[in-house]
Amino acid sequence: MPEVKNPEFQTIVPESSASSVQAAAEHNRRRFLSGNALGIGSIALNWMFQRDGLAKEAGSNASAAHLAHHVARAKSVIWLFMEGGPSHLDLVDPKPLLNKLAGQSLPDGFREPITAMGERGAPLLAAPRKWRQHGESGLWASEWIPYTAECMDDIAVIRSCWTNGINHAGGVCQMNTCINFAGRPSLGAWVNYGLGSSSENLPSFVVICDSAGRPVNGTRNWGSGFMPATWQGVQISGSGNEPIANLNLPEGFSAERQQAKLSLLQDFNLEHAAYRPQQTELEARIRSYELSFRMQAQAPLAVDLTSETESTRSLYGMDAKETETFGKNCLLARRLVERGVRFVQLFHGTGSKWDSHTAIEANHSRLCKAMDKPVAGLLKDLKQRGLLDETLVIWGGEFGRTPMSEKGDGRDHNPTGFSIWMAGGGVKGGQTIGATDDLGLYAVEDKMHVRDIHASILGLLGLNNMQLTYNHHGRPERPTINEGSFNRKLIGG
Repeated sequence: MPEVKNPEFQTIVPESSASSVQAAAEHNRRRFLSGNALGIGSIALNWMFQRDGLAKEAGSNASAAHLAHHVARAKSVIWLFMEGGPSHLDLVDPKPLLNKLAGQSLPDGFREPITAMGERGAPLLAAPRKWRQHGESGLWASEWIPYTAECMDDIAVIRSCWTNGINHAGGVCQMNTCINFAGRPSLGAWVNYGLGSSSENLPSFVVICDSAGRPVNGTRNWGSGFMPATWQGVQISGSGNEPIANLNLPEGFSAERQQAKLSLLQDFNLEHAAYRPQQTELEARIRSYELSFRMQAQAPLAVDLTSETESTRSLYGMDAKETETFGKNCLLARRLVERGVRFVQLFHGTGSKWDSHTAIEANHSRLCKAMDKPVAGLLKDLKQRGLLDETLVIWGGEFGRTPMSEKGDGRDHNPTGFSIWMAGGGVKGGQTIGATDDLGLYAVEDKMHVRDIHASILGLLGLNNMQLTYNHHGRPERPTINEGSFNRKLIGG
């Protein structure tokens, strides 16, 4: 069998394994179905479609790739999305020169960027943080994130990110879909399509917001774009007492009655969908009903936080008002990934609350207090349970903030240089990657565009961003649009 080497990870990948596995699977299914009665055959076929994600025709785009391109370092992802754009200058990227020049204009040699609504020629704004080095690695963190600072030996801070999205709509869209306008699948949808689900009874891609509202762009942030709707994210509530609405059977309903009701509904749905194969939303809706029924057995256990010890709840900050909501969501994320959910995205500050055009001191102080302990609790809990090695945790927003002031006490959007961090999932902790200039305005060293960030996340999951394709209108589409590369420094390369 011919073999090819993956240039990113130098692992040996069988060139024809995907086609041979699929051909063998189809051959065995046909033999099984032809040797059984139609009733049993239809049941088996339906089960196989659900379990393996196969389409009605072999090779159809409706099926997941279900085959990693190289050995994966991470099995799942928890993406902590700080919506609105947190200030890297006040959290993980200290700039002493900024405080020294506070109140002055940008020095010669610095080109002021085009921002969404910034004040041209605004003076530099100091970042009056207390900075300390932490752990054996000596990574810097400010006093705004004291709990996360305790985990710096497990964290890789990427200080050289940049994006094309200068406003929230474009920035959030690009950070989720790799492009700053709508229409493409989200990263979670690509992962769902590429690897499929590792749990039969829970969604593979789950989204949790920390308020009843939705982030900018709404459901498009976790949508499937031009791919079938079955790969999109499933949103559950992160702000109430019932994470999944209508999960439990109504009072007086038996399981048998519910099954009969859903079976009849399934017949109607399949008959309706048979004449409308072009509407992938119908198939997604049918699968969602089937998944919902299976979830009635498994999901209540996954979202029942009462089984957690008081010490675990305290670790996540669920015993304090400021940290209770996001602490609950972080704990829920851990429970989901340990039960096989592939991709969990938590929105913090839903509704662009991290946006700080004014009063950044009060805004960021409050938001950091609400998220810092839960985030650190998640990292510590995953680590002590042996899950951090296989769970990639990502923290960051759609862009950073400028060193120049806005309205005297705030900062504008900064897409030209900002920080995110990653931990677990094969990432080498205790390191910084890349750098911004001396004022934190532009990424200048080892720059990572959003395409590179996505390529790196996919790479850690065993997916090559250039080999993962979806045929759309005769064109092979890729998650990073034919660009982006894995940054080997993340794994110590």
